[in-house]
Amino acid sequence: MNKRPFWPLSAFSAELIRRSVYPVVAAYAVIAWILLQIGEVTFEPLGVPEWTMTALVVIVIIGFPVAVVLAWMFDITPSGIRRDSKSTPIEYQTDDAPSIAVLPFADMSPDKDQGYFCEGVAEEILNALTKIQRLHVVARTSAFRYRDVGGDIREIGRQLGVKTILEGSVRKSDERLRVTAQLINVEDGYHIWTKTFDRELQDIFAIQDEIATCIAESLLDTLTPVKTTSSQDVVAYEYYLRGRQFFNRFRKVDLEFARQMFRQAIEIDPDFALAWAGYADSSAFRIMYVDPDSSCCAEASEASKRALQLEPNLAEAHASRGLAHLVAEEFELAEAEFDKALELNPRLFEAYYYYGRARFHQGDMQKAAELFASAAEVNPEDYQSRLLRAQILRGTGRTDEAMSEAKQAIAVVERHLEWHPDDARALHLGAGSLILMGQVDRAERWLKRALEIDPKDSVILYNVACNFAVLGKIDESLAYLEQAVENGTVSLDWMRNDNDLANLRDHPRYTRLLKKVTDQRAAESTATP
Repeated sequence: MNKRPFWPLSAFSAELIRRSVYPVVAAYAVIAWILLQIGEVTFEPLGVPEWTMTALVVIVIIGFPVAVVLAWMFDITPSGIRRDSKSTPIEYQTDDAPSIAVLPFADMSPDKDQGYFCEGVAEEILNALTKIQRLHVVARTSAFRYRDVGGDIREIGRQLGVKTILEGSVRKSDERLRVTAQLINVEDGYHIWTKTFDRELQDIFAIQDEIATCIAESLLDTLTPVKTTSSQDVVAYEYYLRGRQFFNRFRKVDLEFARQMFRQAIEIDPDFALAWAGYADSSAFRIMYVDPDSSCCAEASEASKRALQLEPNLAEAHASRGLAHLVAEEFELAEAEFDKALELNPRLFEAYYYYGRARFHQGDMQKAAELFASAAEVNPEDYQSRLLRAQILRGTGRTDEAMSEAKQAIAVVERHLEWHPDDARALHLGAGSLILMGQVDRAERWLKRALEIDPKDSVILYNVACNFAVLGKIDESLAYLEQAVENGTVSLDWMRNDNDLANLRDHPRYTRLLKKVTDQRAAESTATP
């Protein structure tokens, strides 16, 4: 789909309103008028030279554009002036192709304890819609930022750059379910359709399919049914949704909870392909970030293989299979699976992202940077792919490109941290781009905060070591790198190829650490059945 950055007049006016430009201009006009009136009345009786009045008029005229620029770039508030961190251009659709954002459904259940279920229902509908080639669907992380945001749905649509929005609610009580869905035209704010389903809980799959199919029929004039999930067991499905929620949090403890939830799902429904893929992914991530346990490598391989056996044309299953090959360092097999996943679904973020990591592991930085760029294009609100690309560009001497990427990445990270202030990964990865931008003090604050959140997480410790190495703080860097090796798994390929560690390469402590990690991997390979 061809898109170009473009702000229509209505969107530009909306942005002026959001940045409070109009109130600042009005306030400036009132204050300027008062000052001029005071000058005209008092300067002559006080014997002030005539040129003073002329100077005041000139100052007022020059100050006007300054006030407008400040209002555009900063939030001018009674408590002071602060940088507007939300000011990034939006990509608007410039062709006639339909586009949609699926917002997380509101939890209307009596105990307000079904957030995972409501979010999961919306995500399953969104994922099904992404497989429709003619439909532009905003990525999950972009749309789900508006989980708890009220206000004008038209403004949300303009911010997301789409023509339609799906919003809804879920009320779940015992075995009864009420789901309400509304497809809204962003241009005028009117409903295209509204549907309410009062059903049994076991009917959730049919409800999801009907909503997704109605969207396709409304926007594409097609009668093709849309399938949202392969499971038909509602209990297994609930475990799967809980697993997805834990997996998306990306913390060590959450990865283990995710594995448990996916395991429960496949024990109840052994033919649930997406649950097998989720179990494979969480097992693979455990190897990469928690503990290089050979049993997890085997579990990732077997689970991803089972997912493919159940659904050979499921793009997510091929991406999971590729990730399992990646952690087993079977790179050619991994890349073949990622290629297949992208052939089936060219907009699958995970395939691009895992593919980029595979290339990084092999030291192919140019291709890794290209793949991370593709991942960011598919999901503009993902900070990981942007930050890793900025890191690669900096390490390969492409400083100007790295600086541009870093600025875009930090804007994404700042938006993400507004909603997830305790995301340690966003903090420690973002610190590298802040250093590149010259914001060293802020970078060190972010690193300190990440360590406070989880001081024994090996991934946090490793990235803190990388950032201190870039800053030339060799002893501090080596101390954190040693802690990372002691507290969990550190990728040998990442250590060898990560240019952030270039300042450590000739240090004896680094050489000993590299040998230790090499010996650990050799021992794990020998122990693998």
